[in-house]
Amino acid sequence: MESDAPVFNPFDPEVRANPYPHYVRLRQFPPLKLPMVSALLVSRYDDVERVLTDSDLFSNHRPQNTPFRQLDLTAGAATMLGADPPVHTRLRQLVSRDFTPRRVSAMAPRIRQVAGELLDRVEAGGAFELMADFANELPVLVIAEMLGIPTERHREFKAWSNTIVASSAVPPYMPRPPEAIEATAALRDYLAGEIERRRHSPGADLISALIASQAAEVLTPGELLAFLILLLMAGNETTTNLIGNGMLALLRHPDQLARLRREPPLMESAIEEMLRFDSPVQGAIRLARRRTEIGGVEIEPGTLVVVMLAAANRDPSHFARPDEFDIARDPNEHLAFGRGIHFCLGAQLARLEGSIAFSAMLERFPNLALADASVRPGYRGSLFLRGLSALPLSI
Repeated sequence: MESDAPVFNPFDPEVRANPYPHYVRLRQFPPLKLPMVSALLVSRYDDVERVLTDSDLFSNHRPQNTPFRQLDLTAGAATMLGADPPVHTRLRQLVSRDFTPRRVSAMAPRIRQVAGELLDRVEAGGAFELMADFANELPVLVIAEMLGIPTERHREFKAWSNTIVASSAVPPYMPRPPEAIEATAALRDYLAGEIERRRHSPGADLISALIASQAAEVLTPGELLAFLILLLMAGNETTTNLIGNGMLALLRHPDQLARLRREPPLMESAIEEMLRFDSPVQGAIRLARRRTEIGGVEIEPGTLVVVMLAAANRDPSHFARPDEFDIARDPNEHLAFGRGIHFCLGAQLARLEGSIAFSAMLERFPNLALADASVRPGYRGSLFLRGLSALPLSI
């Protein structure tokens, strides 16, 4: 049976274009070894959920020599994404107050305003390229305003972010592209300058609040800078991909789009189905602390475990008709935002932005459609991020 196991190469352009048929094969087997790196690939829902929720057995901290580098963004400083308790607990508690349901809900009017302004430009121009005109813009504008970044720097921020994310498409055993190294340095330098500016002239923004926490010795200088970089990257890439992937799913399923137009209250469940059906974050990594087993496969301490969230989200053992796009799906306990102590801190904000974005687009453009349904969209990202490079629409 082992000889029949599929060979899965997440860096293959064909896999990136449509990984879901490959996930069907993966789920038919116990966890498999990735041939190009020393890691175990886990794709079944129950196995993925177990790894995500057992933080005592599966660490989120990865050694520097891991084949899956963390894009060299944090210069070794701890972040929520790559730390275990008690460091993770300290860092998450620090920023959680800025992502409470009350604070996130209070952002809704401003998000609607930004979405409306972006769509005003689209309408005036008469053409709509979803990613460049809207999906790439809205999330970075929101997170940059939270950080207190001046409006004139927002586009530069997104360019840095796009360049860094694009470098994740390079296999981990290959050197990082020079432009990604330059973008990382530029982003770090700019944020370091913003930190210094807020020390002398604090405001009501998140950077100033984090500086105050550093003054209280809750954050080290390195953690502060790493925190801001993580918030920028995580705060816009996931939502950008949600908007792009979700719109493509709607337009490829006109019956579901028509139903959503008829029944706007379904927007909340529609967002959840978009997250499940074509997950913005396809996978995550953990490190086995002790000898254990997953799905009948023995794992040695120190083994890297790659959990495929997107494969689990189409596991027929947990989802009826898993390959169908159903905006009224209930229940829908997907793993797109993870599970356990590392559940995505910005999940509520992403859901809110997505809901506002789709409501605004469907209301503004009643005849929204793919500009050319025969053209296969291109994707950026790799094993962990899945997002469209462009999606031309007809309005």
